[in-house]
Amino acid sequence: MKIQLHRFLPLTTSEGPGKRACVWVQGCPIHCKGCGVPWTWNPNHGIRTNVEEIWTQIEESKRKHDIEGITFLGGEPFEQAEALSVLAERAQEDGLSVMTFSGYYREQLEELAKPGAEKLLANTDIFLDGPFEIDHPDHVRPWIGSTNQGIHFLTDRYKALENKLSEFPDRLEIYLKDDGTIEANGMVPTEVWKRLLKDFNGVKLKR
Repeated sequence: MKIQLHRFLPLTTSEGPGKRACVWVQGCPIHCKGCGVPWTWNPNHGIRTNVEEIWTQIEESKRKHDIEGITFLGGEPFEQAEALSVLAERAQEDGLSVMTFSGYYREQLEELAKPGAEKLLANTDIFLDGPFEIDHPDHVRPWIGSTNQGIHFLTDRYKALENKLSEFPDRLEIYLKDDGTIEANGMVPTEVWKRLLKDFNGVKLKR
């Protein structure tokens, strides 16, 4: 089984509670106006990657960085729910938590009945749903971009955080690679990227 992968991030503290690994999938049909990662929309881009290879990287992250969980982002994870559900189930069996984003609302997913969606949700601890709405920014809750989006605690694992979300600040992580490439991670709108990078001439940005 394969996943169309945008990138794998072995360690982050900006995409959910605690230290996590991130699986960014490639391909999204929703195309939210103002999306911070429009380069993840095209399903023909990215790298076709075996689930086993990604799981090996997750295990290495656990061993090397002591991560407590994994986060699925996109792109749209539920366009590849069947493959991601395999990773989610293994993560739960290995004691790792799972956090899953979607541009679909949960009710839409129930209607669409995408292969693997039910299994992926069954192995998800925190589910974040809904399309990004540029005119309704959320400046209070972490991890999401607009007020219409939901944060659902599907298990008791992080239930204690439900009434403390305002205590979690949004984080921006920036990495400078040896080849001069800047990699960044976090909830940052496209216009903010433009302001941050306007003085950098010739810098390659990878998010």
